[in-house]
Amino acid sequence: MVFRPTSGRWLAGVVAALATYGLVSLVASGGVTDVVRYGPGVALVGALVWAAYWQPSVEVSAAGVTLHNVLRSVELPWPSIQRVDTRYALTLVTAYGTYAAWAAPAPGRRRTKDVVEPELRGLPESTYGAAGSVRPGDLPGTPSGDAAAIVRHRWEALRDAGHLDRPRLERSRPVMRWHRTTVTVLAVLAAATVVGLVATHQP
Repeated sequence: MVFRPTSGRWLAGVVAALATYGLVSLVASGGVTDVVRYGPGVALVGALVWAAYWQPSVEVSAAGVTLHNVLRSVELPWPSIQRVDTRYALTLVTAYGTYAAWAAPAPGRRRTKDVVEPELRGLPESTYGAAGSVRPGDLPGTPSGDAAAIVRHRWEALRDAGHLDRPRLERSRPVMRWHRTTVTVLAVLAAATVVGLVATHQP
């Protein structure tokens, strides 16, 4: 199962549409100079928003949880996961260290006031604190809360079945993969933006 927040994808889509419109407008009416001067910058904004709000996700599989963040992904096997936190974002406390999910930020204070009691029933057992309390980051309908529920359901099932009683890790550190294409595209567009602005402003 792959979790991606809908709000982030909507934002990325809107910005991508605006960036495309801006580039088309530059080509149609701005001339070569304006395209060279502003085109890379417009494309850079679109690429940044895509990398930050469209690409990130939380992938839950039989092997563990993979956090696909902006510039890199980290694979966390189930035996390594010790606790699920949601104070600022979905955060997995593991034997390797603590890793946060860019795709699942915690909500602001305004969202916490809109929750009613029935929404807090039936959540994974490890969601509840003292006296059945639920932290704002665990609330249903929030990116961190929805992603945490997915992770906790699978994690608790494995725990209750005894598969995590004696955790053994195959590696001394988690598998991490840099998003090379994303890094390269952002770097090239950033460099092109600087070059375009400098070159077109020279006397």
